[in-house]
Amino acid sequence: MYGIGVLKGLGVTLKHFITSYVEDLRWLGRRYFNEDAMESRQGPRARGVFTVQYPEEKLPVPEEFRYIPFLLYEIDEDGKPQDRCTSCGICAKVCPPQCIWIVRSNDPQTGRPIPEPAEFFIDIDICMNCGLCAEYCPFDAIKMDHDYEMAAYDRMTQHIFNKARLSKPVSYYASIRPTNYTREEEARASKEAAKAAKREGG
Repeated sequence: MYGIGVLKGLGVTLKHFITSYVEDLRWLGRRYFNEDAMESRQGPRARGVFTVQYPEEKLPVPEEFRYIPFLLYEIDEDGKPQDRCTSCGICAKVCPPQCIWIVRSNDPQTGRPIPEPAEFFIDIDICMNCGLCAEYCPFDAIKMDHDYEMAAYDRMTQHIFNKARLSKPVSYYASIRPTNYTREEEARASKEAAKAAKREGG
């Protein structure tokens, strides 16, 4: 008989509709906007509506989630920010869509290149979030961010990030990628210890 499939589909919809209100009563107003409720609604035993109520609710992103790149800086002994980036240009060379521009400068007294970028631009609308720039950076100066809420009306003024908008402290990187940060710092410390041992032995 024609229409049976449509009726079955409407039955499923009605079931979810009614169950949503039953679940709301069971949670007594705690079904939305908290981590426990989110875990319940996204789990295999979810009943009723389980749509994430964005932007009030957001799914947690995994540590390896990557969006646009950002630049790291450290705080030196004098409390001043020190860029890790040496403006070597490797990130710009390996970037598939060529969305990275680096402005270099020279020391006016010696004429030698200054080992930090005078300016650094990334067009986030062109960036394909591949992470090759972070992978190939020899100084761990560029990493992939977790921030994905960047919608704007004017891309020319809002979506071309300069050095000031791209720069973030190492502590921020440690907060969003603690596993990677710990592993990198351990490798860095091991490398420095090997260098120190070689100097003492040689």
